[in-house]
Amino acid sequence: MPKQVKNVASDDYLTAIYRMSHDEGQDVIAVRLADRLEITPPSVAGMLKRLTRDGLVHIDAKKVIHLTPEGFRRAEQMVRRHRLAECLLTDVLKVDWWRAYEEAHLLEHGISDITERNLYEMLGRPQKSPFGYPIPGPGAPRKLSMVTLGDLKEGQQAEIDRVYEEDEQLLQFFDEEGIRPGVKVVVEEVAPYRGTITVRVGERRVVLGTPVANKIWVVPPGRGTGAETRQ
Repeated sequence: MPKQVKNVASDDYLTAIYRMSHDEGQDVIAVRLADRLEITPPSVAGMLKRLTRDGLVHIDAKKVIHLTPEGFRRAEQMVRRHRLAECLLTDVLKVDWWRAYEEAHLLEHGISDITERNLYEMLGRPQKSPFGYPIPGPGAPRKLSMVTLGDLKEGQQAEIDRVYEEDEQLLQFFDEEGIRPGVKVVVEEVAPYRGTITVRVGERRVVLGTPVANKIWVVPPGRGTGAETRQ
């Protein structure tokens, strides 16, 4: 019989917790997790009990959810496979950049240890996903920049480090406006009462809402990636 894919639901929870805490610097609580996964709070509570029982997460006195060492290992494994799948889709299969996250989510659970190693080598040992996130593995930074475009002041320049990948329509917008990892931007205007920030992207002038600007992580000039935190 073919090998069966197991633990899909629990792996989705673990990777969501990983992305929210490790990649975005959020305190993960049950309500936020339910919103992220578009699942009812009672369903999340049930799964958290199971993950706690299995030694994959623990919840502290403030109700913040943390991955245990084994939970972190499992999450990193799935995230690694997902990001390798994104590279395969964009670099080899030439799938549209903005479609890669959703398509990779369909593939990640079917990648075995053997396939993962061969895929990594075939792709030329990539270090980052198409959306700018490090691919977990040897040499990957443990800390990422938590400075967002929304944190910058007028006149500041920065390089886009990574963009929020879990909203396909938002990715289409980024694609249309040339907002991608590695692109340099200049903040031209911050209008807090309108809730907008205007940036120069190459020759384009782009107006973003503050919530969208906060989903674009950047590295200001003179700062190395991997050690910045929100001020």
